[in-house]
Amino acid sequence: MQDLSGGYPGGHPRSPGTVGELGEFGLIRELTSRLTTTPAVRIGPGDDAAVIAAPDRRIVASTDILLEGRHFRRDWSTAYDVGRKAAAQNCADIAAMGAVPTALLLGLVVPAELPANWPTELMDGIRDEAQVASAAVVGGDVARGDTITVSITALGDMRNQDPVTRAGARPGDTVAVTGWLGWSAAGHAVLSRGFRSPRAFVEAHRRPEPPYHAGPAAAALGATAMTDVSDGLIADLGHIAESSKVRIDVRSGALDVPAQMSDIGQAVGVDPLHWVLTGGEDHAIVATFPPQQKLPARWRKIGEVLAPSALPQVTVDGAPWDKAGGWDHFGDQDED
Repeated sequence: MQDLSGGYPGGHPRSPGTVGELGEFGLIRELTSRLTTTPAVRIGPGDDAAVIAAPDRRIVASTDILLEGRHFRRDWSTAYDVGRKAAAQNCADIAAMGAVPTALLLGLVVPAELPANWPTELMDGIRDEAQVASAAVVGGDVARGDTITVSITALGDMRNQDPVTRAGARPGDTVAVTGWLGWSAAGHAVLSRGFRSPRAFVEAHRRPEPPYHAGPAAAALGATAMTDVSDGLIADLGHIAESSKVRIDVRSGALDVPAQMSDIGQAVGVDPLHWVLTGGEDHAIVATFPPQQKLPARWRKIGEVLAPSALPQVTVDGAPWDKAGGWDHFGDQDED
């Protein structure tokens, strides 16, 4: 019979060492006890489903999965780091539609022998990142499995704005970006070689910091197309170019390559521009704007939208980018 006392024989409390000792319902109680709420949450965890206010009557939804060994390693990232990252990548998708994140749902698969503090620290990270994005965790599910799997579904509110898709870019538009590019990839390179510094780049890999506010602000200013940079700048601009049936040219001289990133590149034998153009998981936001539109603060112009041609859909300084790069979930990249 399921031990509803959360793994405490006879109902006497003790500190369980593993998730299996805590039990399913004990784990759920531990996770939900750590949550906060927002005014948009009408019914939170504890019922058959959550109820979220939707004044706009249009719900923006996105989901992502993090798999241990594929998207994170426990010797590189704490459970709290993984929680921040899981929430960030989902809330960034909502912001890239021009919407405001409102609620997150967690699907969690863990082995029974996992230390019990790992999922609670994970939840702390998810909760804290949700708060940064002005959202709240409102429910989810847990299950036993051999590999830690974290699945987040994010919901958002358009707040009477039209969604900004990947399909609206037009020739003559300005291409601009806000947020970091290449930092996570540089941090991954550092960790892969057994180092933990420069710390800023390692932390960028562990806990991305998407500019959530920038998505709705860009939508309000008339952005014609938008996406977050999760797979790499060239790959994600390629999604816009394909959906909009245009070509996009990036100016390498307009891209920010910090001195420390150049130092890392020199140390590991990698051109740092490669990280900036193809490194994913920074969750910067890239958008196209009408040519006459003054760019919002903290956005920088990095290229322009052109008519389609025989060249690839995305070029760099007018020429094809002939080096490999960009994230492919069915490719050979992993955290190892």
